[in-house]
Amino acid sequence: MSVERPGAQQWVPDDPDVDGIRAAAPDCRGCELWADATQVVVSAGPPDADVMLVGEQPGDQEDRDGEPFVGPAGRLLGEAIEAAGIDRDRVYVTNAVKHFRFQERGKRRLHKKPAIAHIKACWPWLEAELAAVRPAVVVAMGATAGRAVLGRDVKVGEERGQVLSEDPAVLVTAHPSSVIRLRGRKGYDEAFDALVADLGAGALLAGRRDRRRGPQQDDA
Repeated sequence: MSVERPGAQQWVPDDPDVDGIRAAAPDCRGCELWADATQVVVSAGPPDADVMLVGEQPGDQEDRDGEPFVGPAGRLLGEAIEAAGIDRDRVYVTNAVKHFRFQERGKRRLHKKPAIAHIKACWPWLEAELAAVRPAVVVAMGATAGRAVLGRDVKVGEERGQVLSEDPAVLVTAHPSSVIRLRGRKGYDEAFDALVADLGAGALLAGRRDRRRGPQQDDA
């Protein structure tokens, strides 16, 4: 049986700021994921951030706490941000899909990848965030986030390290959860270092572009 997914647009306020987005999102019924999730998980970070990090969806801990990237992947992301010399309090973090999609196995809730329909249904929220924050650089973490931001399939291994779109500049990198899975195994250090390098490149690019945008904003 197919499930109707009307999309989130009717729940997104007109020209909202970040506070307006966060206030409106709990009412969203744009797809069926809201019914089983504990709550919506929107974003964290300042509304004037130069760098926006986009992940896939909340995990189990995020779903319970109502904050993005507070579970194991979030802790690793924090380590990578620190290693890249970035102030996490100046980074805006969000997800392509705002509700946790999972499958139950006993008492555990296991991550289940969002479908393309969920990404499309939730796009109006991400679109509103991009318009409200106006970041210089977006770093899409993982293929799902890349698809949400770019509107096409993304191969992270082949496309990382490149500016894939402009205004804002879009880079892709691995999702922190994929790095965690390598912990204690061969390849972990290389994967972590690559994530740090991608985040650092995004921050460096944002600094350059923010300086270029400054005079334009002053002249307006």
